[in-house]
Amino acid sequence: MNRPDPIPVDHNSEIGLYQERKQVFPKQIDGTFRRLKWAIMAFCLAVYWGTPWIRWDRGPYAPDQAVLIDLAHRRFYMFTIEIWPQEFYFVAGLLIMAGVGLFLVTSAVGRAWCGYACPQTVWTDLFQHVDRFIDGDRNAQLRLAKAPWGPAKIARRLFKWSIYLAIAFLTGGAWIFYFADAPTLQHQFWTGQAAGVAYATVGVLTFTTFWLGGFMREQVCIYMCPWPRIQTAMLDEKSLLVTYKHWRGEPRGSVKKAEKNPGAFGDCVDCNQCVAVCPTGIDIREGTQVGCITCALCIDACDRVMKQVGHPRGLIDYTTLEDAAAEQRGEPHRPISKILLHPRTLVYLGVWSAIGLGLLFMLGHRVRLDLSVARDRNPEFVMLSDGSVRNGYTVKLRNMEGRPRKMEVSLDGLPAATMYTDEMQASEAARTLTFDVPADETMPLRVYVTEKGPGAAGGDFSFNLRALDKDGGSDTVKTAFTTSN
Repeated sequence: MNRPDPIPVDHNSEIGLYQERKQVFPKQIDGTFRRLKWAIMAFCLAVYWGTPWIRWDRGPYAPDQAVLIDLAHRRFYMFTIEIWPQEFYFVAGLLIMAGVGLFLVTSAVGRAWCGYACPQTVWTDLFQHVDRFIDGDRNAQLRLAKAPWGPAKIARRLFKWSIYLAIAFLTGGAWIFYFADAPTLQHQFWTGQAAGVAYATVGVLTFTTFWLGGFMREQVCIYMCPWPRIQTAMLDEKSLLVTYKHWRGEPRGSVKKAEKNPGAFGDCVDCNQCVAVCPTGIDIREGTQVGCITCALCIDACDRVMKQVGHPRGLIDYTTLEDAAAEQRGEPHRPISKILLHPRTLVYLGVWSAIGLGLLFMLGHRVRLDLSVARDRNPEFVMLSDGSVRNGYTVKLRNMEGRPRKMEVSLDGLPAATMYTDEMQASEAARTLTFDVPADETMPLRVYVTEKGPGAAGGDFSFNLRALDKDGGSDTVKTAFTTSN
């Protein structure tokens, strides 16, 4: 039986699974939004690199670094605030506020976080300025990229990459200073006395900053980061976005074509300057897309061109789709307050403010001492020779102040019971004991509670803790006393 000839397949027409990257060479531009990006980048870098070196006097018993994540002693310091492990809900609250804050910012001004303050954006912007400093602006960078490899190109590349590496090293190095006293760790790091984890952390962060900020750049924003997908799901026609007003710009035509055919073309002169300045290489005229980080550099570029050709600014502008459509109909612009303060933004603002106020309230009313009690399970009780019953407990007194404090521990319940510690004799037992608790420390105690008499009934009782200084404060923990009955 004859089989039909197979249908020929043209493999050259197949669509690849992965799109080949087109390297982006953003053009330098000056304008309102570019200067805003400069200011925010300088502020973010100054905060990141400078914060570990800020000193803050907390007295002789606590570190003097303003912001410190002290993992060894399980403390988190931020200026006047000190967070202990059992107060981690403050950190959780701040993280929740950060998440809701991102929703709030997105609801109000679109992807402004991505365009101005995201670490990937800040460091990519910094590296792009290094490119311009070494290689020149966009056209010079394009020529150099196409040029064959030779001594001059290799030298220029090595010089630029060495600057990348220095910036990446400073980035990784700054991170470890948040986890130890910065001047001390700096000395230990350069003398080889720092812990191995410090060198490993700097190495990992240096590599990731060098690679992600120096080479992958917009690929991180478009393909690796999940946040653009989340943000785009939150945007609608009421969201403030960088928008190309197609009804005004189309059909596109050069200045010469427009002069020859008055009224036949829109305001867009098809100069492609909006594409040339885009750090992710997209064409905003194709509409809102995941690659747009809302940095608004295309607005600066377009406004400059519109001024040169005598057209009004705002062909590309920060606006909502609703307002762009209203402008097309000739309606007046809404005030910015009505654009920003729509119900969704107000809901996010209310949730964010409620969490913040709740944290401030708890911070202002927290007691800077704590008591924890753990009852011995084996043995649960000990029968003494005089018929008394003794239970053992591990009691921890926490002094969360930066100074020593005198504290009193007392029993509430078990009227016939007394207590003593390992450092005391049984004959010194009492219902109330006093201790000097060191500053910013937890004092562990082995406490023995004895109920006298052959008829010890046991039951529930409480350990009470009270500070004896002028600031006061107290805490109570309920536990149980076990007998043979």
